[in-house]
This record gives sequence, structure tokens and C-alpha cells, in this order.
Amino acid sequence: MTTENLILEHLRHIRTGMDGVREDVRELRARVAHLEEQGAHLLAQYATLSSRMDRVQESVGRIEQRLDLVN
Repeated sequence: MTTENLILEHLRHIRTGMDGVREDVRELRARVAHLEEQGAHLLAQYATLSSRMDRVQESVGRIEQRLDLVN
């Protein structure tokens, strides 16, 4: 095997390895994007629940006042 052929063989092997790395990076990017979307969705749900809890707390406060349960 000549030096030139040996170098070409190594370059082909490196290219094959890089193709695998590129595919792995694509997959990881997709997974990170999905996690970011999920995180944003969870934050929106938390904000909605927080708002609902505030309204429930206000309602309970009004009920307590009407029943003279608070000073």
C-alpha cells in the first residue's frame, strides 16, 4: 500500500466518523429544541396556575370577610 493510498484511507475513515458526529449533533439539537419547547410550555402552565391561585385566594378572602372569620 502506498503512502498516498494510506493517507486516502485515513481521510475516508475520518470523513465517515465526521458524518456520524454531524448526525449526532443534529439529533442533539433537535432534542434540545424539544426540551426548550417543553420548558416554555411548563412556564406558561405555571403562570396560569399562579394566576388561578391568586383568584382563589382573593375569593377565599372575600368569603372569610362575609362570614366574619377575619378581623
